[in-house]
Amino acid sequence: MKLSLLMNGIGTLTVTGSTDIEITGITYDSRKVAKGNLFICISGFNADGHAFTGDARERGAAAVLVEKDVHTEGMTVVRVADTRATMPLLSANFFGHPTEQLKLIGITGTNGKTTTTYLIKSIFEAAGRRTGLLGTISTQIGDKVYVSSRTTPESLDLQSLFREMADMHMDYAVMEVSSHSLELGRVDYCRFSIGIFSNLTQDHLDFHKTLENYRDAKKKLFFRTADANIINIDDVHGRIIAEEIKALKTPLITYGIDNTADIMARDIRIDSKGVSFILTTPLYETELRIKIPGKFNVYNALAAASAAYAAGIDKETVRMGLYQVSSVPGRSEIVETNTAYTVIIDYAHTPDGLENILKTVNQYAKGRIITVFGCGGNRDKEKRPVMGKIAGELSDYAVITSDNPRSEEPMEIINQIEAGIKSTDCDYICIENRRDAIKFALTTAKPEDIVLIAGKGHETYQVLKDKTIPFDEREIVQALLREEI
Repeated sequence: MKLSLLMNGIGTLTVTGSTDIEITGITYDSRKVAKGNLFICISGFNADGHAFTGDARERGAAAVLVEKDVHTEGMTVVRVADTRATMPLLSANFFGHPTEQLKLIGITGTNGKTTTTYLIKSIFEAAGRRTGLLGTISTQIGDKVYVSSRTTPESLDLQSLFREMADMHMDYAVMEVSSHSLELGRVDYCRFSIGIFSNLTQDHLDFHKTLENYRDAKKKLFFRTADANIINIDDVHGRIIAEEIKALKTPLITYGIDNTADIMARDIRIDSKGVSFILTTPLYETELRIKIPGKFNVYNALAAASAAYAAGIDKETVRMGLYQVSSVPGRSEIVETNTAYTVIIDYAHTPDGLENILKTVNQYAKGRIITVFGCGGNRDKEKRPVMGKIAGELSDYAVITSDNPRSEEPMEIINQIEAGIKSTDCDYICIENRRDAIKFALTTAKPEDIVLIAGKGHETYQVLKDKTIPFDEREIVQALLREEI
């Protein structure tokens, strides 16, 4: 694509050099520059791309996009006010605005996004609609699966994936939309068909500072949808968002259990193997069964059913699509152990997420609940004692350990969690090494106990101060059991 066409609509400040040149690709990582590429200089949180223009030139870059003065020769230099804000439009231009060729469903909220994307994908594929998926665990395009590094990729990577989905003739794409991606503009120039709000609880306050800012970031999704906005009005923040967007031309569909809504669940029955309920909509009622336990998964199923309702999918297909999902990696995932006790791995890393999974387990636990958990470093510190208190109130025994400590001292994080659990009557122990903590829990477990390992879920690594190490909790549990503890 000619640079002149690529620049359409971006609002340049200055251009030095020719724009009548062919651009073979775009990248914001100088290490990935190839001949003829445009290198976008991003002033990042940890590094400044403007320092790498020389590297980009040596690798064959034809042009650079900057927001600061740079000294370079042999390349066209395009200067804009904000390179990060410009990247989404450049990316959409380069890849031909792919979200105009498929219908995009976006899900935002603190918890439930991943499970809901899996449920929606299953329903829509049961309806014969080719559906790509993009989220925290992976990106799925037909038979291709790419492991994800973040919930919502950078705009350039996102548009590239949508281009691949469009070229593979996907009818729909369903994606998790993080608050960071909305606030930082990663999903700008993505055309959404349906937007879904699941819930909002304390998380990411290190970035957003207040819950109001966090909610306002989530709310941005619902001003860029074409066909339907779907809101959980059992959530107080959902009710606020629903009130603030009700005047929009995009139709509003509400769902809930406790408050009157367009899509509702009643006669809920929960057991260790899943949940059954009656789904009611303005057009029909039907009994549903999902094979993932917990009231919070009723909400996820309602969100998925609401998306299907908005897309005109019939009730039998909704029923079949939901029933076909037997599990979601790292979400209430039961590990095969061949022991008299049960081991569950769950991604719960927020107060609400930990409370939800523990309340669910309490509904069917016959023995004790032993909870192994920690909190991530370089993230919202205020939730640490809150999660300690929740674990203490809803567990019979807790093992406080390390999660992804990153650059923080693990014991400092553990001490902050401990301050919360001390306010309860729960017995607990602090073991910094997460493998040792899991080993202790398995050793302590008795017949009919449930060992809940919370926080990392699908992750197969642990981020330490100076390195990232392999850490797949499924493999660790199996290895410990082979060693006979």
